[in-house]
Amino acid sequence: MKFSTALLAAIPATATSGTCAFQSAAITSSKRTTTTPPSIYPTNTALLAATLNDSSTQQVSSPTAAATGGKRKKTKAERLELASKGLQVHVIGLSIHHAQVEVREKLAIPESEWNEQSALITSTGQVEEAAILSTCNRFEIYFAASDPHEANARVMEFLQERSGLPVSVLRRNIFMLEGDDAVWHLMRVAGGLDSLVVGEGQILSQVRQCHLHSIEEDGCGGKVLSRLLNNAVAAGKRVRSETAISKGSVSISSAAVELSEHMCMKDLNLPFSEARLAVVGAGTMTRLLITHLASRGLERIAIVNRSMPRPMELQEQFPDVDIEIVLEDGLWDVVGRSDIVYTATSSPDYVIDKALLEEHGQDGGRPLMLVDIAVPRNIGSDSGELDGVKPYNVDDLKAVVAKNTAMRQREMIEAETLLREEADSFIGWRESLSAIPTINQLQERANMFRTEELKKCTRKLSQNDNFTDRELEAVERLSRGIVNKMLHGPMSHLRKAESVEKKQAALSELSSMFRLDDEQGARGRGRRRR
Repeated sequence: MKFSTALLAAIPATATSGTCAFQSAAITSSKRTTTTPPSIYPTNTALLAATLNDSSTQQVSSPTAAATGGKRKKTKAERLELASKGLQVHVIGLSIHHAQVEVREKLAIPESEWNEQSALITSTGQVEEAAILSTCNRFEIYFAASDPHEANARVMEFLQERSGLPVSVLRRNIFMLEGDDAVWHLMRVAGGLDSLVVGEGQILSQVRQCHLHSIEEDGCGGKVLSRLLNNAVAAGKRVRSETAISKGSVSISSAAVELSEHMCMKDLNLPFSEARLAVVGAGTMTRLLITHLASRGLERIAIVNRSMPRPMELQEQFPDVDIEIVLEDGLWDVVGRSDIVYTATSSPDYVIDKALLEEHGQDGGRPLMLVDIAVPRNIGSDSGELDGVKPYNVDDLKAVVAKNTAMRQREMIEAETLLREEADSFIGWRESLSAIPTINQLQERANMFRTEELKKCTRKLSQNDNFTDRELEAVERLSRGIVNKMLHGPMSHLRKAESVEKKQAALSELSSMFRLDDEQGARGRGRRRR
């Protein structure tokens, strides 16, 4: 694993205030307080923690939203030209493996804002292409740039501005990868190998959305990133179809069910089959939660939501489950008669915490399990200070999924073999872009010779009154056709070189053979001949 050269970038030591990543919640909630988390270092050897020098004191000016206003969408030719100039792929981010939930929720960005924030990152010019992937368990910015030092500094500036966190906290939680390491990381993410629950399928859908957003009219994917994300989606599909890594419990929701089932007797002194269940929220995570609960014989559950349509859709999807729909003003009545409450809303504030439990008379010591699968968190950790209340969040799922990871070790090895093939395919394509300048130079050199010789020929032929303009045009087309056929072989050889080493050797041979690095010498030779 090589260190990113951008780790030497000067990163600001003071943070400015960030903006909230989510809209205000409709459910009654209380504001949370956040403490600075302790240093969290990655344990996954595939990743590299950013441990930058604390002595950096460079001040960074905040970007303005107006900078994204008149940004013109680049044409296909412009994107190709940029890609051929050696754009390198980078990723800066944090995930459940490296960062506490308190830090992740500060940077979370709703999917509807991915393109807007990507445009903000690229608005200053240091970053050519950018795409954001923000989920419950990870926040990652994929970007391509020709100057890694400036690009990494720009992304760090964005993270600091967005989160409002001191840069020292960001340093301890983020990771930075570049080049082949960044490509390999994305392949593992799409394949589900970097997920909390190995092989889970939801992340592939999220990477696919990241790709689709990047190629939209207001997306910032460009030639390199859009190709990388598309390859990653294809790799993820291949892993799930050609291995058994996605069999069994493969989502955060299923891990939450396993956790609550495992801890039910200990925390509630009650068999899981007899526990009264409720869930706050009615989105995708709730649907997955009910799916896994139903597989364990669930017969009844209460859903608390701010509106009726989504819970009613769930009623139609699960006709064998008695789903009670309760609007948000009935939340505390549901909590008061439930043994296990799952929360999965997009609220930026706590839906349940110690103060709210006390305010609504839920502090009498009755056993209550609270399982929070949302980011930002819906349940305050201080609720565990009340007798009988046992809160859990996504970080507590690590112990549950350790068993699943061990069972999938063999499948992970097979999956990594497939992912390596897909990563090599992208890397080979990216390296092929380096041949574009040589191809263009070869075409220009050949066309220069053709034009010079055609002029001499045309002057002689034009003196012959028997030659018409149409015949002179035919001679011009003939010269162009000969040159194109002569160049077809060398250019095809450049494009099809199997390895990076062979491609570099081919580039060197052609440059020497056609004297592409000696244009003045070629022109001088042409003049001497005249």
